Amino acid sequence: MDWAFMSETLLALLQGVPLTLNLAGLSVALGGVLALGLALMRLSGWPPLDYFARAYLAVFRGTPLLVQIFLIYYGLGQFPAVRASWAWAFLREPYWCAILALTLNTAAYASEIFRGGILSVPHGQIEAAMASGMSPMMRLRRIILPLAVRQALPGYGNELILMIKATSLASIITMMEITGIAAKLISETFRAIEIFIIAGAIYLVINFVITRIVHALEYWLTPHLRPATSAAGAAA
Repeated sequence: MDWAFMSETLLALLQGVPLTLNLAGLSVALGGVLALGLALMRLSGWPPLDYFARAYLAVFRGTPLLVQIFLIYYGLGQFPAVRASWAWAFLREPYWCAILALTLNTAAYASEIFRGGILSVPHGQIEAAMASGMSPMMRLRRIILPLAVRQALPGYGNELILMIKATSLASIITMMEITGIAAKLISETFRAIEIFIIAGAIYLVINFVITRIVHALEYWLTPHLRPATSAAGAAA
């Protein structure tokens, strides 16, 4: 085992961690907003909005993320109207193409997680909010969304982990995140095994930290599910 080479490789790959977290974090934030809108469209009961959301989900869940990245990065620039628009300032940059593809993809999956969380809210609590005179927007903000977030958190944690791993696909459009740097090092050294082992270990550590954070949030949001002694101890 060449520890000196592995140490140098680790230091080189760690330089890609900020970009990996940046891609995943911004995509999840933007995708979360879009996912909430899609989930509300599915639950609106208005056929045009429902069909639009269903079509969106079918497209982005039914095609590989790699194909979506290729279409956005290589495909949109072939349309003169796109190159002449304000959007070309963003779409000509691989960073924004990766953000757009990851955002659109995660929104499709997260919207179903959010929809399930909203549907799991006990109807009695919604009726109680209606009886107390809350408006639909106030019920959504104070009753439905807080309870739905609690229910959807375990599933959304899995989506966060999937997004961290999905950022590796951004390397195919010249993004130098962890996998991009690994590919560059392999082309220079031809030592794929050691480099990919270290790259995989870095992804494993990142995802382990995310699972612990999600678990802590889940514990914090569900005090009513803890044993009585734990709840009393936490209160003390």
